[in-house]
Amino acid sequence: MAADIHQFTCLQDNYGVLLHDPATGATASIDAPEGGPVLAALAHMGWTLTDILVTHHHKDHIGGIDELRAQWPDVRVTAPLADSSRIPGADRYVREGESVDVGSIRLEVIETPGHTSGHIVYHAPGEALLFAGDTLFALGCGRAFEAPAQVLYQSVMKLAILPPETQIYCGHEYTQANGRFALSVDPENSALKTRMIEINRLRAEGQTTLPTSLALELATNPFLRTEDAGLRASLGMDAGASADVFAELRDRKNKS
Repeated sequence: MAADIHQFTCLQDNYGVLLHDPATGATASIDAPEGGPVLAALAHMGWTLTDILVTHHHKDHIGGIDELRAQWPDVRVTAPLADSSRIPGADRYVREGESVDVGSIRLEVIETPGHTSGHIVYHAPGEALLFAGDTLFALGCGRAFEAPAQVLYQSVMKLAILPPETQIYCGHEYTQANGRFALSVDPENSALKTRMIEINRLRAEGQTTLPTSLALELATNPFLRTEDAGLRASLGMDAGASADVFAELRDRKNKS
């Protein structure tokens, strides 16, 4: 991998992520939850901020943009075209099929409506990296705030077919709570049980559970396992469309 990545905490449970190209010195902040921690991370790493790549319009993902721009006036802000009215002042608005370059690192834009209607994620195939925002979490997915759960299902399935070695960076540290829910609907999953032992150890030590890998999510994340017979039996949904199984999972998670 050519890219360097620095992950750090922001707000209560958000993650900030810096993507750095050592060949050119370009550095992108994936979203901007708040300015101070991003600026501190840049200073710690000795990197110059050149880009902010926004996934969606929620305040805990764009709240630090103005402070970062005040410190780095030449920073380029890229945001989803479908959210242009809710993320004003970006330098570029992008949609699916387009790409963004951070130095020599190319990131492909994938539209993933559901959590918000305009949500996008950034996939760097050459680096096997996915910056998933609030669409896909370790052992979970985002709430479907602005579209039906079946729409979010289609978005998540776009990510499920990426290479299994893809490393996934998510917007929040929700893994332990997601894992408890996952065990409640997929109790016979031995890979999930083993994973939860490690997650509980990491959180007890104050460590992050991210990044995760797509291969690990495919084996343990119930929202990516809607065709699994054991999970369907647990839900009492042996038959039916996978999108409906996903919607049932999302509804149960909302109530958990």
